[in-house]
Amino acid sequence: MRGLTKYEGVAVDRLRTATRDAFRELISKTIDARPDFLIIAGDLFDGDWKDYNTGFFFVNEMARLRQAEISAYVLYGNHDAQSQITKRLRLPENVYEFSHKTVESHRIDDLNVVLHGRSYPRRDVQENMVQEYPSPKDGMFNIGVLHTGLGGIGGHANYAPCTEEQLVNAGYDYWALGHVHTRQILNEYPHVVFPGNLQGRHINEDGPRSASLVTVEEGRVVDIEEWECDVVRWHRLDVWVEEFTELVDVMTAIQQKVGEFQKDNEGEHTNAVRIRLTGTTPLHGSFVSGNEGLTRDVQALSLDIGRDSLWIERVEVATTPPATVAQEITVDEAMGELQAMLVGAVGDSELAEHLQDEFARLSGKLQSELKTDLEDNERSYTHLLVNGKIEELLTQTANRVMFEINRGEQNAN
Repeated sequence: MRGLTKYEGVAVDRLRTATRDAFRELISKTIDARPDFLIIAGDLFDGDWKDYNTGFFFVNEMARLRQAEISAYVLYGNHDAQSQITKRLRLPENVYEFSHKTVESHRIDDLNVVLHGRSYPRRDVQENMVQEYPSPKDGMFNIGVLHTGLGGIGGHANYAPCTEEQLVNAGYDYWALGHVHTRQILNEYPHVVFPGNLQGRHINEDGPRSASLVTVEEGRVVDIEEWECDVVRWHRLDVWVEEFTELVDVMTAIQQKVGEFQKDNEGEHTNAVRIRLTGTTPLHGSFVSGNEGLTRDVQALSLDIGRDSLWIERVEVATTPPATVAQEITVDEAMGELQAMLVGAVGDSELAEHLQDEFARLSGKLQSELKTDLEDNERSYTHLLVNGKIEELLTQTANRVMFEINRGEQNAN
């Protein structure tokens, strides 16, 4: 999760460790349920981590599985492909890694199961890998493990592109897919399944996040149980502020709405909430120009409601001014709205991920000499992208936009 360094509190601390805690929850559920094996279909590591504690954490969790005598079959995806961790980890003997050089088939003869898969050799895989997968083994339960964008489903980068039809017609009994973060069962018999990610990382990954427990009897899938593993759950909450004229009334409405929400959603999860103000109000202009301060005020207010289990991620302004006010909107107010939008972009983790994915796609098309020159220039946007300095890039871009607009206004005068 990104953008949390400037915040403090128990709830925020839980957000910082949420992805690891969700993975730990998956391993605990696996040990309790004692399935025959675990499949991980990619993106264990978010790029080239410098902190090897991330790798040590994964090894430790796999060792927990080994003690329970459960095997894990691991395929590496686009984020793993650029990670030095995956190249240097020495994993416990119960972990079987799919090669990045060719499609491998792992047989589990005592279960009459065979798993077929190939890890990514690099981040930006553009070829259809399904075409390399072998024919199904007769008399066995065939599982295809693949990390794919499946045509760009859900807005994700279309790595290892293929079609649902190709998967269905491959002759396998089950496709365990990775890359798409939202849980989807695209087909049954044969099953084509994205289990989704274990932990939502931003507001557009709201709702439960899970893994899948698949039960097979006599060579046929009889049940797919959703295993909720997330420890932080993202929510959107609309607050109606129609015709409010005083900020104190707005804060009272927010406090009441958030209090009711928290009461209804108390439990094992920490709630990360984006509040959206809606309705027509003369306060619209002050909301837009003072959005960052408004968010801080609401975050402070929420501490009394759920200090340890509630975090207000942002207050989003979706109000409109009254017609008479709308006709008198000044250039300064419009500039305030633009500036608020640019500031909001700096902390937008979804935008950051999209930029990284788009750069990975485009960088493969650059001539190598030009790409090297851009990456070595510490002031270039490309250098910032390559080194994961997304927030710095967005800040630099926002400042540049405001500078150019202000310069244009000065020239006009």
